[in-house]
Amino acid sequence: MPYLNHIIKASSAWPHLRHLAQWMEVTTSPNKWQLIKSCDDLHQIRAERARRTKVAAIDFAPSQPNPVTELIEDPEKLQSDLDRPLSPGATRLYIVEDLSRDVIECLGYKLNIDPLFFREHINDYLWYNTRDPWVELPDLDMVSRNRPYFRLIYTQPRYFKDKQSVETANRQAGRFNVLRRLDLDTEHRSLFDEDSAIVALVRSKASLWIAPDDSPRKGTGVLLIDPSITQGYPLWRGYRPFRNSPCPFPEHEGEYDRAPGTSLFDDLLFWIQKTEAGDIDAIRESPRAMAFRMLQIICAEWLTLTRYITARLSQIEWEIEKPDFRRASTNFNTSLEKLHTWRRRLPLYRAMVADAREKLFPDAAAGAAGAARGPRDSVEQLRRDYAIVARHIEELLSRAERIAAVATAVTAIEESRRAIEQNKALGRLTYLAVIFAPLSFVSSFFSMTDNVASQAQTYWVYFCIAIPISILAFLLVDQNWTNNIQRVRGSSAKQDGKPAPPPRPRVQHRASDFLRWDQATPTAPVATTYARAPNIENGR
Repeated sequence: MPYLNHIIKASSAWPHLRHLAQWMEVTTSPNKWQLIKSCDDLHQIRAERARRTKVAAIDFAPSQPNPVTELIEDPEKLQSDLDRPLSPGATRLYIVEDLSRDVIECLGYKLNIDPLFFREHINDYLWYNTRDPWVELPDLDMVSRNRPYFRLIYTQPRYFKDKQSVETANRQAGRFNVLRRLDLDTEHRSLFDEDSAIVALVRSKASLWIAPDDSPRKGTGVLLIDPSITQGYPLWRGYRPFRNSPCPFPEHEGEYDRAPGTSLFDDLLFWIQKTEAGDIDAIRESPRAMAFRMLQIICAEWLTLTRYITARLSQIEWEIEKPDFRRASTNFNTSLEKLHTWRRRLPLYRAMVADAREKLFPDAAAGAAGAARGPRDSVEQLRRDYAIVARHIEELLSRAERIAAVATAVTAIEESRRAIEQNKALGRLTYLAVIFAPLSFVSSFFSMTDNVASQAQTYWVYFCIAIPISILAFLLVDQNWTNNIQRVRGSSAKQDGKPAPPPRPRVQHRASDFLRWDQATPTAPVATTYARAPNIENGR
């Protein structure tokens, strides 16, 4: 295998290619190899994984109304198809589902593809441990800006009815050669969800390589896509069709065609067949337009994800808003955990979308218009759609921060309320202690003698002493007893016909008081001025 030997040789100077060489040698991800190497039928498993081939060769010819598609399901046929010449003015796109050792060997050697193109597609890591040898370090922009390929990362939300369906989906993902996993969103369950239903966020990749202009293979492209998990359903039944719904007039005979919905591979071929003739003619000048339909699907998946995050944030706001829900500390803490998860994920999604916009529209930072690529550049028409996705994610991130601020305030209010309730409970206990402590003291004092019958005539002394002592102790503990005495004196004086003493003025800096102060006449005496602002004490 000359291409594998080239990768092994180059890995001494480019260590990041060593992981790709190991991947091809064991025919799958090294992490999965640790799970299958002890199987009894290991030889058959490796043989099947090494030869796995599902490729569609699509020719875009200006003279043809629709692209011509040929399905390839074995490495030998793929190798012979790579030798098939292109017709004049045509372009060819190879769509590859999953990857295998033989497919990489054929495409890489025949088309002279940089091994890093395959290396960036085989894993789905977003971050790495310090001990991981397969880490993907970023390149300098001056090194990567002129590469004839790029890789886009996106997320597909998928709905599962129960845990058994999730386990089946995990087994399906385990059969892929590329490393893809399901991020179960179990921590974001809401009261409105089914008890057994689970939403999973599947991290996916799409990689596009276009032969350089100086290459003898000019006009050839390779699009790598992920295999599909057929278990479960796309969230909300997936994205809408990329066309407007028909009007009743003119009448249409027969049934309307629709995407099969069985896999990403089948849906992509369906939408490619709907490519307009004008876009086919423009592909020769802009070869990246061969991946236009895949870029549409990626953008639609991002829009679905933003709607899902919007729904989850709205549910968190509802949980924080409802007093009966948030007063249960367990429920409220769960809501905060959900919020913190989105605050961690949203910056990652923002970085993914920003990377996609930079790869697809490199002149976006300079504010250049897409007219330079021609009016028929279909990819340029997606610039606004990806900008809308980026704006939605920014709004969701800001909304999550606002909810976090509100949650912090609500937490402080709830803690203050609980503290007040606890203080009231302690106050009741204090009153009980004040009342019963003197009683206990007096009873202990009189119980110093063992002849109880001899004190039958002196029981009244107990009440005469204990009750005044209890009242005195209560007044000493109660800080508002002076106000209570003044209130009692005022009510008694009013009953005797005497004017009650004026209440003690309180300092309240209200805007109306200062307004009356400013409107006082300069010639008015000081007493009159104070009379106009009765709530201001000592001239403040």
